[in-house]
Amino acid sequence: MVACGSCGATLFLPGDLPPLSTVDCTKCGAPVMMPMRLRQFDLRSAIASGGMGTVYRAYDTNLEREVAVKLIKRELMSDPKSIENFAREARACAQLNHTNIIHIYTFDDFEGQLYLVMELADRGSLDNRIEKGQVSELMVLDIGIKVASALDTALKHGLLHRDIKPGNILFNADDEPKLVDFGLARRTDAEDEHDGTVWGTPYYIAPEKIRREREDFLSDLYSLAGTLYHAITRHVPFEAPTIEEVVAAHVHTPLTPPNHVVPGITPPTSDAIVRAMAKNPAERFQSYGEFRMALEAARSQYLVGHFMDRREGSASSGGLKSWFGL
Repeated sequence: MVACGSCGATLFLPGDLPPLSTVDCTKCGAPVMMPMRLRQFDLRSAIASGGMGTVYRAYDTNLEREVAVKLIKRELMSDPKSIENFAREARACAQLNHTNIIHIYTFDDFEGQLYLVMELADRGSLDNRIEKGQVSELMVLDIGIKVASALDTALKHGLLHRDIKPGNILFNADDEPKLVDFGLARRTDAEDEHDGTVWGTPYYIAPEKIRREREDFLSDLYSLAGTLYHAITRHVPFEAPTIEEVVAAHVHTPLTPPNHVVPGITPPTSDAIVRAMAKNPAERFQSYGEFRMALEAARSQYLVGHFMDRREGSASSGGLKSWFGL
């Protein structure tokens, strides 16, 4: 007997249904998963799936709390590189303690299945919110301030994230942004890679990485600003017919300021994002602290501006009421 996560209806699933397989809910049609027990964790429904594996909503029967469990794909279990990447993500996150970095609880192997247990953040990603047009300027500033602080903590532990993008910022039940997916993370003192591979997501990748120059935290800063640009304008920083042209634009094409794309964006917010996305790393903010201060100042000015607008609106409304004898 399993409850549908969408409508709450109770279903009796066939006893021979394999664990993790799904059937459609007879009431609402949503997929209902056959639960699976993994040590003390009851996997109850799928949350998201990616290249490395699938994340499930689960219940820790020992500590009596909901968690997220990420299972590595079975076909990757024989690939040492994939296993190392999975382990790297677990180790990188586990050494970081920050409100806006997903918390790792355990990393283990059960009957040949590698899995990662972490804090549950199941209220969608920034990517989802951008698609639905649910990201205000104030929300962008709050996310930027918090994620910059999270990246600063990672940097103090000698780590670069290297894949900042809207899909890697999730939200929990308290609407707190959580930075996830440290699978590409590397230490700041690691040797440069010379295998010809450029790591990152094309829409947010820093120019110096494309030029195969040494990357540092300023590359992550650029990617965070590119993510905020996308969130506030609903357009990626550079749009082109092909990925190759998008990548080239990061190096050669001047950035259109956010407030030229969406005129309502306040200048301080636009200016902070533009500076953080300077093509020359030396022209960007030179610390996460500087970037946070610029975003906090923009947030304060935004709130003051909206407060004054409301006051003027109230005054105008009061004047009209007086004019009409109300």
